[in-house]
Amino acid sequence: MPRLSYAIASAIICSLSLCSCHDTVDSERIPYAPVHVDLSGQGTWDTYGVHAFGQGRKFIRTGNSADQEPKNFHYNDLSATGFGGLLLVGDLENMPLLYDLACPVERKQSVRVSYNPDTQLATCPQCGSQYNVCEHFGSPVSGQAFQHKWGLKRYTPRPSSLGGYILAN
Repeated sequence: MPRLSYAIASAIICSLSLCSCHDTVDSERIPYAPVHVDLSGQGTWDTYGVHAFGQGRKFIRTGNSADQEPKNFHYNDLSATGFGGLLLVGDLENMPLLYDLACPVERKQSVRVSYNPDTQLATCPQCGSQYNVCEHFGSPVSGQAFQHKWGLKRYTPRPSSLGGYILAN
């Protein structure tokens, strides 16, 4: 009888683990790409940082300076903006959150989510998936990304001793 109880308990545990929710996957879909944007120094942070809930800014370094964002930002030789560019937003506590702009469904450098500060959602223009970037760390809220639990790739902004932040991986 104990062997039967053990088998039943094992079967229940196994079935529960298969049915349980899993975390949003945010790092496996988008390939590694270097990130380094220096926003250290209070003046640089005041100009290019985010200072309130829902405020957002994109950083995209390209070979053509006319296509870069922000237009007047001085990228240096060490600057890198991830796989598809970077989205910096302010969270509920006015802390910066940082994401790769590449949609994890499409997985292309050229398919970038667009951010709407009124809704605090980032939306893929191709597949239509939406992501909550201010309150839920880039978790998907609709579309194929929601079905597969593919969130935006996150990075961690590091405070600088000079004030401001360094965006890096």
